[in-house]
Amino acid sequence: MDQSLLRQWRLLKALSVRRLGNPLKEMAQELEVNVRTIRRDLELFRRLGFPIREETGEFNRKRWRIAAEWNEPHKCFTFDEAIALFLARRSFEPLAGTPFWEAANRAFDKIRAALTDDVVAYLDRMADTFYQTHVGVSDYAGRRDLIETLWVGMEDRRAVKITYSSLHEPQPHSYAVHPYGMALHNGSLYLVGFSPKHDEVRRWKVDRVAATELTGERFCRPADFDLRQHFAGAFAVWHDGQAPLTVRVRFSPTAGRYVQEKRWHDTQQLHLQPDGSLIAEFQLSSTVELKSWILSFGEDAEILSPQDLREKVKKELENLLARYKTEPSARFPTTEETRSSNPRNKSRRPELSTETQIQRRRHDNK
Repeated sequence: MDQSLLRQWRLLKALSVRRLGNPLKEMAQELEVNVRTIRRDLELFRRLGFPIREETGEFNRKRWRIAAEWNEPHKCFTFDEAIALFLARRSFEPLAGTPFWEAANRAFDKIRAALTDDVVAYLDRMADTFYQTHVGVSDYAGRRDLIETLWVGMEDRRAVKITYSSLHEPQPHSYAVHPYGMALHNGSLYLVGFSPKHDEVRRWKVDRVAATELTGERFCRPADFDLRQHFAGAFAVWHDGQAPLTVRVRFSPTAGRYVQEKRWHDTQQLHLQPDGSLIAEFQLSSTVELKSWILSFGEDAEILSPQDLREKVKKELENLLARYKTEPSARFPTTEETRSSNPRNKSRRPELSTETQIQRRRHDNK
């Protein structure tokens, strides 16, 4: 962010929170600039229409502050809080088309109505110094009614009939669910609830819900159900309810520095190694999302344990390498075709079905 804009934002914050006002000299010292710079900023604010007031206090000392009407107790926000919310409006863009987006926009419109056009133009200029990426963000435009039906079901504890197409089964199916809550992950909404059809708590990506219908069936959400606890064993949003297991991954020094920059999971433990590499440990009930995340690091990440996850990744990499050793085909090859093209798989005995394995064991035990 431009240094002058950053300084002016800090100045606005000081003017808002200190209700007795700010002497010029103190503001200049706090922001580490001279008094003339503070005067120029204050004049700019007043020229743009910010509610800045100059008052003379005890011993004829002049103080500057935000107009009293902005900081009265009945106001919902102080001036700097209102400005911060107005600047944050772009962070709500992934929810465009949802009831949340519409409600947020109504709040932003109320804040804007209290500001002059020049102030809004100035704030837009400040907002342009910050860019938010939108890679892979879902588009919920035109799905307001669908999402609102799910929301009403959550609030009123009423079952909702959904028409859903899963990723692995594109044929849509319709059935009733008990909506418990929603989660936002990577710009997409996920519905969490109980499925009587499957007799378990499940997750549905809202993007794949084709239709919703509110029913008259009432349900009781378990008193001990907690969304955060529900996702505790997932690396992101997917888990299968299994007991947590320890996953250990070693990262190269470069990738390790990147991993240390973020909080990936509540259970993570990071151990820096003498050679500069990093070993990360997680307690997870599902490794589906973790596997994709690890593969995204390429050769800079290696699974140490559990062994079955290491073997799964090994086979996947072998099949991927076999695919790239052949010329691109006119269509995407099936998993079986990819495996058959892998010379390593040709030397192995074909995997037997579960039924065949059981029959063989019975024969051996006779």
